[in-house]
Amino acid sequence: MKFVVAYVATGLYMALVDSVWLTSMINVYRQNIGELLLPDSIRIIPAILFYFLYIFGIVWFAVTPALSNGGSLQTAAVNGALLGLVCYGTYDLTNHATLKVWPAFITVMDMTWGTLLTASAAVVGTLAARWYAGAAG
Repeated sequence: MKFVVAYVATGLYMALVDSVWLTSMINVYRQNIGELLLPDSIRIIPAILFYFLYIFGIVWFAVTPALSNGGSLQTAAVNGALLGLVCYGTYDLTNHATLKVWPAFITVMDMTWGTLLTASAAVVGTLAARWYAGAAG
């Protein structure tokens, strides 16, 4: 059950914080890679699938090891940061290498955001799971 609590808490955190980021940064993306973006909205199903998969990855690779290490927030943050750096780096560096329009600062900005977002989401998931374990036990 701790996994489910961590998953839900991580998901809620990601939904809130990433939506604020994306909403506030949309003009930066439009100005720099606008010709690559859909004109009016996003494709919602792939977006939802990404978040379900990515949140699973955060809980599996960052929260679960943290809980195995006594609920260590440092373990959650470090593993989350590394996961975010690798995942966002894979996306952004591939785009930077292959797309005609993909500025270097977008790569750096996205990779920094992904690292910080994933680290903090892993900490939130760990805190929620620790709280549940204390409340249930």
